[in-house]
Amino acid sequence: MGQIKVTKAPIEGLYVIEPTVHGDSRGYFVETYNQNDMHEAGLDMVFVQDNQSMSTKGVLRGLHFQKQFPQGKLVRVIKGSVYDVAVDLRQSSKTYGQYFGVELTEENKKQFYISEGFAHGFLVLSDVAEFCYKVTDFYHPGDEGGLAWNDPEINIQWPHLTGEYKGNASAEGYAMDDGTALNLSDKDQKWLGLKDTFKFNV
Repeated sequence: MGQIKVTKAPIEGLYVIEPTVHGDSRGYFVETYNQNDMHEAGLDMVFVQDNQSMSTKGVLRGLHFQKQFPQGKLVRVIKGSVYDVAVDLRQSSKTYGQYFGVELTEENKKQFYISEGFAHGFLVLSDVAEFCYKVTDFYHPGDEGGLAWNDPEINIQWPHLTGEYKGNASAEGYAMDDGTALNLSDKDQKWLGLKDTFKFNV
């Protein structure tokens, strides 16, 4: 293995990736992606698009996926911190409906690779977060699906978030522990729970 350490998560198809950081009094240098290291870890994905977003504290984006053109995603944070989550939607998987989450920060420089067949989302824990990700298929308008971020059947333990489930994905009544209101798009407040959402036939 070279400059990048790849660790399998408890759910097959998810990987936590930790680069080697070379730092001195001038700053640091880090390889954020190395195809040879990925290949050695058994990952042979090909990326076709890079994306970047900025979000403020309390923003929750997700849980998203593409149905007919599923994307593998390699995600990382270059400013701030987020709690990043993937939910297994592969109907034949022994971990169907289970989730795995990891905190990604500009300090720990961890990355998270999410294979095709998962719903993905994140909650911003810092005042501001800048989020970068590489994907294995292009964005296809009209193909996007979603899963309710607060479905009790999945029971994601979002850190620093309090509120009471009222039977839907509305952000109403939820807040961060410092009082910052949870902030979701209108679309993300309308997704249905696991039993009513799309399933990947893999």
